[in-house]
Amino acid sequence: MNDNEAMKHIQTINALRLLQSADEFRARLSGEFSSIHGLSVNEFFLLLHLEHAQGNQLSRVELARRMHVSASTVTRMVAPMEKTGMLSREVGARDARLAYVVLGDAGRTRLLDAKKTFAKRAEYLFQDRWTDKELAQLSELLFRMVAGTPANLT
Repeated sequence: MNDNEAMKHIQTINALRLLQSADEFRARLSGEFSSIHGLSVNEFFLLLHLEHAQGNQLSRVELARRMHVSASTVTRMVAPMEKTGMLSREVGARDARLAYVVLGDAGRTRLLDAKKTFAKRAEYLFQDRWTDKELAQLSELLFRMVAGTPANLT
């Protein structure tokens, strides 16, 4: 199979369509999050991961793993969010060398508002293209891709 044939293979086509769909949705969401909530899409995901975590806290390394970014990227994201009270840093109870990023009250509030925007944008994305049955089937199929991963936010 040559390169052109490989690119026409159904798994390759589907992977490309998933990435393109995600990029398109992210681009539309990005402007809205920034102008309305003062958040990037990645900051939204960071807050979601903390909301889903036990005790609303995770180490920077674990956040990086779940978000598929480097620990230094998480550090750069967390610093300004700490200044606004969305996040705080706590030392580990068992090991003082370990620091946790903790969801703060301001972060909870900002996340709650951003989740409403996200839901509205998601509804708009699917409203005129899919039947309820198709949406349920798509949901099941996409769940197979994230089930059992620490990055699963559903």
